[in-house]
Amino acid sequence: MAPQSFQNHTRRVPGFLAVGFVLLLCLIGGGVNLYKSIGDHQRLYSAALVLVLTLCVLAVAVYARTFALKAQDRAIRAEESIRHFILTGKPLDSRLEPLQIVALRFASDDEFPALAARAAEHNLQPDDIKKQVKYWRQDTHRA
Repeated sequence: MAPQSFQNHTRRVPGFLAVGFVLLLCLIGGGVNLYKSIGDHQRLYSAALVLVLTLCVLAVAVYARTFALKAQDRAIRAEESIRHFILTGKPLDSRLEPLQIVALRFASDDEFPALAARAAEHNLQPDDIKKQVKYWRQDTHRA
C-alpha cells in the first residue's frame, strides 16, 4: 500500500458504491413501473410496493453510512483531544469544529499542535488543514 497523502487518503468502498448504483437503478425502474401501472389496478399495488421498499432500503443504506461516520468522527475527536493534551498539556482549542479535528488526525505529532492552533486561529477548512500536513500520519482503520 502506498503511503497516504492528501491525494490518495479518501477511502472508496466499491461494494457500497455498487449497491448504491443498483438501488438507484431499482428506484428508477420502480418509478417507471409505478407510472406505467397507474391504469392497471392489478399491477398498481406491487409496483407501489417495489418503489416503497426500494426507498426504504436506500434510506437504511444512507443512515447506516451516516451513523458509522458520525461514530467514527466522535472517536477521532476523543483520540485527537487526548493526543493534543499529551503533546501540549492543554486541551484542544474549543473553536475547532469536529470536521477540523477529523482533518487534524493526519498530522504528525511534531506538527499537530501548531497546525491545530493555526486551524483554530484562521478557521481553516478541513481540506486546507490536510493540505498543510507535511508528514502524513496514515489512517487505514476508518469506515
